[in-house]
Amino acid sequence: MKNYTPMLLTVLIILFLVASSSLYIVDQRQQAILFQLGEVVDVKTSPGLYFKIPLAQNVRYFDSRILTLDTAEPERFITSEKKNVLVDLFVKWRIVDVKQYYVSVRGDEMLAQTRLSQTVNSSLRDEFGNRTVHDVVSGERDKIMEIMRQKADADARKIGVEVVDVRLKRVDLPQEVSESVYRRMEAERKRVANELRSTGAAESEKIRADADRQREVVLAEAYRKAQEIKGEGDAKAASIYASAYESNPEFYSFYRSLDAYTEIFKNKNDIMVLEPTSEFFKYMRNSGRGGK
Repeated sequence: MKNYTPMLLTVLIILFLVASSSLYIVDQRQQAILFQLGEVVDVKTSPGLYFKIPLAQNVRYFDSRILTLDTAEPERFITSEKKNVLVDLFVKWRIVDVKQYYVSVRGDEMLAQTRLSQTVNSSLRDEFGNRTVHDVVSGERDKIMEIMRQKADADARKIGVEVVDVRLKRVDLPQEVSESVYRRMEAERKRVANELRSTGAAESEKIRADADRQREVVLAEAYRKAQEIKGEGDAKAASIYASAYESNPEFYSFYRSLDAYTEIFKNKNDIMVLEPTSEFFKYMRNSGRGGK
């Protein structure tokens, strides 16, 4: 039995090696091509565990995520005005047909990026050559990027690649061009600012005049209502006074005299020269006799 143990262990190891070499895993971030004697026999685009024939078949993996092509140095292009601009850009791309990608560029990422860079540069030269400096700097920048993406994507499909996005990071001008463009842009911004200030001033005057008019209307209406209320109050007061006078003329006269005394003698410094027998002091003279 002991003689068979090393042999059994060897057989198990061989079986394990054969089984492990028969399996391969495709990650969710990858695509895979299965080769047999150098020929493509299968393509795996979904993640999972797959089988292959040991020694006869081999697998090559490709990244299915979005990749970035970033220019190392700004490229120089000429506008329709025959002026130079320096453009820094990047391209977002990914493999969508891995078999076509392998057949076209042998699965070499550098070759694919070179092909994309040539396509984008060619499109940029065409687009910039039909536009002015102002257009490429600000006016039609978004439109240029979308046109480039469409053209680059149409060519990239031939090698199994999709161009997701093309972005201009920076568009610089040579010093002599920058100064003239900046002066023109500054003049344009000043003109727009002056127009906005004029429009704002006119609107401000209009709003202020309308507010003043509304204020006058509100004040007039408030004054009218106040006068109406005051008139109604005076009428009610007069009616009450009249009713009180009719009920007890002597008490009414006494009450009115007290009001007069209160108003006249409010300030200690007030001086009033009257005869003691004046009718004004009637109730003060007769305060102890019931006003008789």
